[in-house]
Amino acid sequence: MRKLLVGGLLCIAPFVLAQVTPEQLLRTAQNPDNWLTYSGTYFSQRYSTLAQITPANVKNLQMRWALQVKSLEKFEATPLVVDGRMYLTQAPNDVLALDAVSGRVFWQYSHEPSPKARLCCGIVNRGLAILGDTLFMGTIDGHLIAIDAHNGKPVWNVNVNGADPATGYSITVAPLVVKDKVIIGAAGGEYGIRGFIAAFDAATGKEAWRFYTIPGPGEPGHETWAGESWKHGGASVWVTGSYDPDLNLTYWGVGNPGPDYNGDERAGDNLYSDSVVALDADTGKLKWHFQFTPHDVFDYDSVQIPVLADFSWQGSARKVMLWANRNGFFYVLDRTTGEFLLGKPFERVTWATGLDAKGRPILAPAAAPTAEGKLIYPGVQGATNWFSPSFSPRTGMFYVSTWVDYASTFTKYEVGYEPGQRYTGGTPRSAVPGVRNVGTINTRREEDGSGAVRAIDPQTGDRRWEFKLTDVSDSGILTTSTDLLFVGSRDGSFYALNARTGQQLWRAAVGGQVVAGPISYRVNGTQYIAIAAGNTMFSFSLP
Repeated sequence: MRKLLVGGLLCIAPFVLAQVTPEQLLRTAQNPDNWLTYSGTYFSQRYSTLAQITPANVKNLQMRWALQVKSLEKFEATPLVVDGRMYLTQAPNDVLALDAVSGRVFWQYSHEPSPKARLCCGIVNRGLAILGDTLFMGTIDGHLIAIDAHNGKPVWNVNVNGADPATGYSITVAPLVVKDKVIIGAAGGEYGIRGFIAAFDAATGKEAWRFYTIPGPGEPGHETWAGESWKHGGASVWVTGSYDPDLNLTYWGVGNPGPDYNGDERAGDNLYSDSVVALDADTGKLKWHFQFTPHDVFDYDSVQIPVLADFSWQGSARKVMLWANRNGFFYVLDRTTGEFLLGKPFERVTWATGLDAKGRPILAPAAAPTAEGKLIYPGVQGATNWFSPSFSPRTGMFYVSTWVDYASTFTKYEVGYEPGQRYTGGTPRSAVPGVRNVGTINTRREEDGSGAVRAIDPQTGDRRWEFKLTDVSDSGILTTSTDLLFVGSRDGSFYALNARTGQQLWRAAVGGQVVAGPISYRVNGTQYIAIAAGNTMFSFSLP
């Protein structure tokens, strides 16, 4: 047994952590006891094959433990679970090691970020990655830190951005480990950064490659930025990507261009903002890209999770990517080539009248911010946002939390770039009272929008069912092989639904809004469901 001193208290660690190998990360779907990556597997389906909890017994779920973290910031983290030990981040940049059965804390590591760090949307951290017995965390002041999973001691610490955090560069994304590399992206699009995705050697922290999400002079796509607008064009990355081992491609969603709402000085499509990029995992070289919203002026970041699936498409086996975009359209892409296969609105859309044969949006007349303000659907927070969807290979359906009939009035004004200052060029006003650009909410009128969980048929883009919520939702979704769906809401509810019908089967009051994704894991034969809500991590199991 290992004895650790935590906060002056002696805790006994009852087991030895197993090494998490690259092969185990490849086979996470075959070992559902653990939750080894942000989205559960490299395909990012948030689908668990654990089958102890079923539609027949889910009504008996009971809370097993609750851990209140020492932070009042938004709790957007997804934990990792490795052989009965849970690893969790609390804002701004603390890592906790817990007993996944009891919630008892073994150790805590704290990074004190620079007070100069600038963040657009809350002091948040979305989680960790693991390889071997080392954890990896990005920090809000732009560092990537390797931490010993046994005792919480730092192994190495590198400044990823190479820039003063006062200029807006930060990391809020949970890293992704592929082979021997740790991949992350830079946030800070509202401060005029030049976004990038970078990979680092897991053993040493040495940079292996870097891909700029805004092409520089001489690079393909640079011509899509007028003048020198590319230097401060944003295109940040703040949600974890996916990986296809067969193709050796890693896929990442890219955020909005800057300034957000005034595109007058950045004429062109502004690649690779509002795109998904497919990169060679060994070199970072671009294989293909698909841009969802060219020359975006509505802040429609494409930082949603790239969900990967293999199924029959029009009679032939196809490797596809499923994507419910913030801009209101649901997409199916060929993930080998980036070919557009299907696109259909899943929410009310007025900024575009549809998509052409290649998936490019057909802009609606006069659909752009003005000095006086223009009402546009979906609003600034989008039809959905960064919160994780789920795909069930068993039902064949894609599930997403949506903001229903939600609009904003988009205005624009002239703005110049100043280091460390917001670089947005506009101020959207939501039709939902209390909703601001950072996504907070106080009150809501029914006629101004609501929330729902939607089940979408990827073969057609059609809605199969809808579960209405009492408020808009920022919750991720988990599905299981027993046809269960778990999701939270802003009113402090945590639900289990029938994944085939949307019928509510169970509800727990968790006392705070859910802005994270549920996970499932198993220890000693017992299946658990865990979710962060308010400032507390909860774990549930059957009696």
